[in-house]
Amino acid sequence: MSVPVLNQNNKPLFPTSERRARRLIKTNRAKVYWQKGIFCIKLLKEESKQREVYLDLVLGIDTGSKREAYTVASEKAVILNITTNTTEWVKAHVETRRVLRRSRRYRKTPYRKCRSNRKAFRENRVPPSTKSRWDCKLNIIKLLCRILPITCVNIEDISASTKKGQKRWNSSFSPLEVGKKYFDSEFNRLYPDIFLVKTKGYDTKIQRDKRKFIKSKKKLDYTWETHNVDSHCLCELALGLNVKPYLGLYRIDFLEYHRRVIQRQNPGKKGERTKYGSTISLGLSRGSVIRYKGKFGYLGGTSKDRVSIHSIITGKRISQNIKIGDIDVLYNSKRRVQFLPRLKSWVSLHHFS
Repeated sequence: MSVPVLNQNNKPLFPTSERRARRLIKTNRAKVYWQKGIFCIKLLKEESKQREVYLDLVLGIDTGSKREAYTVASEKAVILNITTNTTEWVKAHVETRRVLRRSRRYRKTPYRKCRSNRKAFRENRVPPSTKSRWDCKLNIIKLLCRILPITCVNIEDISASTKKGQKRWNSSFSPLEVGKKYFDSEFNRLYPDIFLVKTKGYDTKIQRDKRKFIKSKKKLDYTWETHNVDSHCLCELALGLNVKPYLGLYRIDFLEYHRRVIQRQNPGKKGERTKYGSTISLGLSRGSVIRYKGKFGYLGGTSKDRVSIHSIITGKRISQNIKIGDIDVLYNSKRRVQFLPRLKSWVSLHHFS
């Protein structure tokens, strides 16, 4: 795997090898730079102009309902692999909000008067659950464009059947079609200089069979054979040649937040409802990567004048009785990132050309 390189003005340059990155750091010509959990190096001195000459960097995106995969590759090597989860909890949050809002209309408490859903009749409306899923793809692309000079994006094209003669049904019946249209418009607006390619799923399978790659059936595993095998094939299709795979990957988990929730749904003792929700803990953003007693973690919720910290690797809570002055905030983030190195796999590298 190659290492992303940034110049003195944080402009992404063409990635370099791990060996050269270590040499630049050792000779004090570069320093270690973490971009939201992804390892990079930042040049301290101006390098030769040859580094400005780029090869094509292709980003392959394999979409999914539970897991999604991203691979960035050039003609020579794979730069990095990423596997993420999806924000599948948004739909349940919206339904819970609707139930609580409707129940308040039968009690003697302030509530919003019943009115028709104005957003439902808005042109080009995107449901919250669909919008959040496709926004995650845009956020990952935004993260990668900050550290890599990507020139092309190849995304697996998904489709759903439509009904003949029913224009209104076909325009908004499927979250897939609505999400694709939203993604295309946002991508062309944000990245007009990057070429967008769409590849059908059966074309990806043909390339996978041609390369004799075997795809794992364990869809929830964070391994290269589960989803990154398809994103790698998408890169090869866009480049028009075969690239030697790299089995290591970054695991990125989007954190679940309870936004705009002031208190718990059910009251506790003496009818009191404890505070719950929000994205801020004692003035700090939840999910921020922190250092506590020499160990790394991320910031969780709050109780009274204490905060909780969680493990970056497992996400489990380490402690919930931490003073705010005992932690050091490294950077703000809404994602949990960890690197999974190349593991022993039944995929043998001598099969790769």
